[in-house]
Amino acid sequence: MDQQFKPRADSGNLFASQSKRSEKSPDYFGEVVINPKDMTNVKTEDGLHIFKINGWKRTAKSGKTYLSIAVDRFVPENKGVAPQTHTIPDEDIPF
Repeated sequence: MDQQFKPRADSGNLFASQSKRSEKSPDYFGEVVINPKDMTNVKTEDGLHIFKINGWKRTAKSGKTYLSIAVDRFVPENKGVAPQTHTIPDEDIPF
């Protein structure tokens, strides 16, 4: 990675692997930050929390391409609350 990922709730980055050791090695790697204390507006099925993920193709100052990702939380049908989409402004990306 060009710079260390700055943790921010419901966001993350995926970078293309520069070298794969085997066919089973991942094509992308990275992190996503989810606060386990904030499980509001999250769909749950069979005890599993389900998060929708959105991604934006970005280019770092170094020229490397990566995906900036954000969690788009589901809204349980019985809540009647509008969904929250977390987007990251370009100026907040640390590259």
